[in-house]
Amino acid sequence: MRARFLLSLLFICSFVFSVKSQEEDLLSLVEQPKDVKSEKVFATFKTSKIVSAETIETVKKKCLDFRITHRFGDAGVPNAAQTFYGIDNANDIRISFDYGLTDNLTIGIGRSKYNQVVDGNFKWRFLKQTKDFKIPVSIALYSCAGVTTMDENNIYQGLEVDKKTFEHRISYFTELIIASKLTDWLSLEILPGYSHRNFVKAAINYDNGNAEEQNGMFVCGFGGRIRLTKRFCLVADYYQVFSKFREKNKATPYTAPLAVGVEIETGGHVFHINFTNSPAILANNFLPNTQDSWAKGKFKFGFNISRVFAF
Repeated sequence: MRARFLLSLLFICSFVFSVKSQEEDLLSLVEQPKDVKSEKVFATFKTSKIVSAETIETVKKKCLDFRITHRFGDAGVPNAAQTFYGIDNANDIRISFDYGLTDNLTIGIGRSKYNQVVDGNFKWRFLKQTKDFKIPVSIALYSCAGVTTMDENNIYQGLEVDKKTFEHRISYFTELIIASKLTDWLSLEILPGYSHRNFVKAAINYDNGNAEEQNGMFVCGFGGRIRLTKRFCLVADYYQVFSKFREKNKATPYTAPLAVGVEIETGGHVFHINFTNSPAILANNFLPNTQDSWAKGKFKFGFNISRVFAF
């Protein structure tokens, strides 16, 4: 009798548990899910630069990003070994300081060897991607104004200019940075922008409908990062320059800036090793002036070192 009672009790308990579980499953189908706030995406890129292009990242509030960037001479041309594959010849060196006024607003200053440009810039990230892709992209506005400190003889070389003004020394670059962290290992961005120089030397491209050199031109860049390990990534960026003067120009064969490299995070440093056909580092310089071709071995070795200080 005792055995039968225990078996009956066990059966009843099992039945009640089964009914309760089914009831909860049915309720889960009809109840609305709780409203969970979407989390913002963190670290679409590791640092504020890919190689030549800006990233969506800004410097954190009350932090200073000190950066040294080197761009050497041609590494693939004949007899390149004589200059240690371009390392003996520095095309450009840039020293810059970027400070975070807020987590989404950075201001910076820098100085470049190429054209002896001193620049001021800012980056404002006004939209951040969410992990659930309800907001699929992050968007930032970047703008830079540069002033060349070159001697007048270099600025107006070979020209007779009646009026020489300070405004002739100024150049501008503005772009919109649209980026998305598609997966934990893949981040991409597109960068529509506009480059303007207050002074350009008059020139005509007779190979493309007598197109004249212009002060301003639109550009569109693309960039990305592939994370291979926690601290090691592949990076690349490319800019297409929309200028009829630069298309099919046999006298002055302009080319699109293309850069590839690796990114290594070492504690407080982010170290870049890269190759690019652009002789200059600052967008104000390399967008209108890139003439070297990868196919002809005119690519340059370079590296970036970034160190962030918190205050």
